[in-house]
Amino acid sequence: MAEALFRPLSKRDGLQAKWSDGRSTASVAAEFIKPNARLTPVERLEIYARSYWFRVLDCLYDDYPGVRAILGERRFMALATAFLANFPSASFTLRNLGSRLPHFILDQPALSAPRTPLCADMARFEWAQVVAFDGEALPVLTGDDILDAGPNRLRVSLQPYLTVMECSYPVDEFALALKKRDSALRGEASNALTSMPGSRPVARTPLPRPQHIFVAVHRQKNMLYFKRLEPEACAILAALRDGRTLSAACAAALRGSNPAVDWASRIRDWFQAWQSLGWFCRRSKRGRT
Repeated sequence: MAEALFRPLSKRDGLQAKWSDGRSTASVAAEFIKPNARLTPVERLEIYARSYWFRVLDCLYDDYPGVRAILGERRFMALATAFLANFPSASFTLRNLGSRLPHFILDQPALSAPRTPLCADMARFEWAQVVAFDGEALPVLTGDDILDAGPNRLRVSLQPYLTVMECSYPVDEFALALKKRDSALRGEASNALTSMPGSRPVARTPLPRPQHIFVAVHRQKNMLYFKRLEPEACAILAALRDGRTLSAACAAALRGSNPAVDWASRIRDWFQAWQSLGWFCRRSKRGRT
């Protein structure tokens, strides 16, 4: 039953005529599904297969609008179908469905060429938004927690819903541009009955050019946000996330940095901002939270 559901549908959105071993799908379906007065076994099975595929494809379609805008509708659906054929739904929640999509894009570059690097960055950024939306929030680290341990011993963790990432494209700006475009399209639709003939259509959002950025994706008061980071700030957060002490994280991040910069003041400002945003939590006894 699972094999039948997880095999991609035909071009006509039905079950494929042949089974994986070459037998007819109709004969295989008849082995474990009975007909009824109106439907054959394969027709009954097809109802479930269509329900599965329409639902999971719709989920990826909604969760990855940026990747969809980069590839276009047809190529995105081909990518999504190939991805789901390799990584079918394996969780009780569709929230986890696209977790492997960034890696799949890099493993199968032909499906997104020549825009594979941009698609991979965008998929990582959009998956980070899924994590930020409903990721676990642990008790925030307090000032007393920090004072109880010196910088050479202090190990903190980042909130599970927070993702810090390095990208080769300004995916945050592209995401904002897409939202602005979508808002314009909704405005055009709401004014369709009263707009003048010959109204100019909303232009397609230009694809971003390469730009090295560092960004944090998080939530605040149940709202999604993304925040640009300086390279050293991103390195410190990543090192803390990976289990380094505060002292080691700062030392590694500032290695080779400009000595003319007042790094002590800058790091103090960063930590005050991060602490106010609630990004830090206690590190679990098992290590990384």
